[in-house]
Amino acid sequence: MADAPLPVIDDPTDVGSYFVATYPPFSVWSTEAVQADALPALHAGPRPGVPLGVYLHIPFCRKRCHFCYFRVYTDKNAQEVAAYLDILAREWELYAQLPAFAGRPIDFVYFGGGTPSFLSTSQLEGLVTRLTAATPWRDAAEVTFECEPGTLTEAKLRVIRQLGVTRLSLGVENFNDEILTLNGRAHRSPEVYRAYEYARSLDFPQINIDLIAGMLGETDENWRTCIDKTLALEPDSVTIYQMELPFNTTISGNLMKGTDRFNQTVAGWATKRRWVQEAFEALEAAGYHIGSAYTAVKNPATTRFLYRDRLWQGADLVGLGVASFGHVNGVHMQNLDTWEAYAAAIGQNEIPLSRAYRPSDEERMIREFVLQLKLGSIRPAYFQQKYSVDVLERFSVPLASLASDGFLEAANTDAVSLTRAGLLRVDALLPRFFLPQHVGRRYT
Repeated sequence: MADAPLPVIDDPTDVGSYFVATYPPFSVWSTEAVQADALPALHAGPRPGVPLGVYLHIPFCRKRCHFCYFRVYTDKNAQEVAAYLDILAREWELYAQLPAFAGRPIDFVYFGGGTPSFLSTSQLEGLVTRLTAATPWRDAAEVTFECEPGTLTEAKLRVIRQLGVTRLSLGVENFNDEILTLNGRAHRSPEVYRAYEYARSLDFPQINIDLIAGMLGETDENWRTCIDKTLALEPDSVTIYQMELPFNTTISGNLMKGTDRFNQTVAGWATKRRWVQEAFEALEAAGYHIGSAYTAVKNPATTRFLYRDRLWQGADLVGLGVASFGHVNGVHMQNLDTWEAYAAAIGQNEIPLSRAYRPSDEERMIREFVLQLKLGSIRPAYFQQKYSVDVLERFSVPLASLASDGFLEAANTDAVSLTRAGLLRVDALLPRFFLPQHVGRRYT
């Protein structure tokens, strides 16, 4: 008789950050480095050949999702929203005068949130008019705009398209209204279909759909339905994140206090990985190509995500808005993270930075290595040319550990490639490549 299969251990989703957005961890950034490193970097000339992007944080939402960990506001009136947009535009005017940016073309733009589509058409038009008066982005290779489906009308989408948006990202997350309600989402499924139909009629070059695997209340049957409904829409790309619980989410607060606000638990990591794998398999069967640990694209020749690719190759990024993150001339930086402090700094014509960090050349190399590994494969020649580092030798120990665990498909001079099992858990594997002093630190 054959042995019974071993049970799959489903590690619980504990409170804490999982997704690796940069390196070194945010917790090593400091206030002291603003004066010592960030401001000098802003007043220096740009590095040759480095593309420049702009991130605009629009921190307004109709509701705060129970899994949200961003700086967002749900209680601001029209006058306060208008005041914030004025401050945001003024911040860019301050940046545009600095030596690091003066005269540089904008390569990519990202409207993130919060909910950029929360803004009215007149607010959007006014903001973009003022921003582009300081530095035009008519020739930007990509302009991404995040949307909550319930905030979209045909008229608003038409304005968004006219503003030059090339990549529209719909925060669908799930197609089940009960699950959307349980997780605190503001929209419902009919609004998804209405917004998607409007967007398709306006010929956006790329429409992306966001899903989250492992929301409160998710089931095997419903997840399969979400995949089927996504495939039926035939978006240009699909992004799937595995639900995590950073410290400042509503769900995390509930868990840490031991209260019983939610009668559901977030699925464990093994279940979430299985759900993403099922989605990837279905997407691949429909002709999509897996482009990273989170994305599938219909046509890699025409469908790109330049914001991601540029950042993961060390591009400069100006982060505008409260709590926004940036990276300029090799220095990480973050804005002040409260409305009052951020607004006060701009009111005094100051760049509103709260903390910064200048990584060493080795840390910059590690940052690019771990972020690009999320694509599933990196080219050793890239790191040899840019950093004069043989990554096969430099990372021989962690690469060997990945191989022994079954997460490494290849490691040679052509490519270092993860297996699908490795790709599905890549964020948990990346600390193996961190410097010893950064391992085990609180990420944020």
